[in-house]
Amino acid sequence: MKLPTLFVACTILALSAAAVAQLPARSAERVSREVRHELLMLPYLGVFDNVSYKVNGYNVTLIGQVTRPTLKSDAENVVKRIEGVEHVDNQIEVLPTSPNDDRLRLQLYNAIYGDPALQKYALGVQQPIRIIVKNGNVTLEGVVDNEGDKNIANIRANGVPGVFSVKNDLQVVNNKL
Repeated sequence: MKLPTLFVACTILALSAAAVAQLPARSAERVSREVRHELLMLPYLGVFDNVSYKVNGYNVTLIGQVTRPTLKSDAENVVKRIEGVEHVDNQIEVLPTSPNDDRLRLQLYNAIYGDPALQKYALGVQQPIRIIVKNGNVTLEGVVDNEGDKNIANIRANGVPGVFSVKNDLQVVNNKL
């Protein structure tokens, strides 16, 4: 009689341990979703900013580049308030202020989002192609639908006078169902 009772007790303990082991994974997934949401809701996050993050347990690392110092601190503050986040490592770089870079940003925006093939990306609040300019060097971040759009964005960026270099880090999203 004691052997079946012992077996049932061990099974319950094993299932409980498995449930506890899965709890942190679910918690990390929830934290990741909330971090993403909070960062996308930042009021001054624009097409010239690129903010991303990594979640490791209860720690969040913020990375990327922003044009405003307040955006760096705002990102850290909203992430700190998320339940389950114990530490925020803010590695976001504040891009240097430069009238030349500001001029390039506007020209790049018009060149990329003004292209008929890429105008579809200009719709909506958060444009998926991020234009990062630092000292005349351009990095394109974000997502596009296909390799052709990625190449067009690269060509358009390279065609802007005053741009020293273009690094195309756009990712192609596979929309096949």
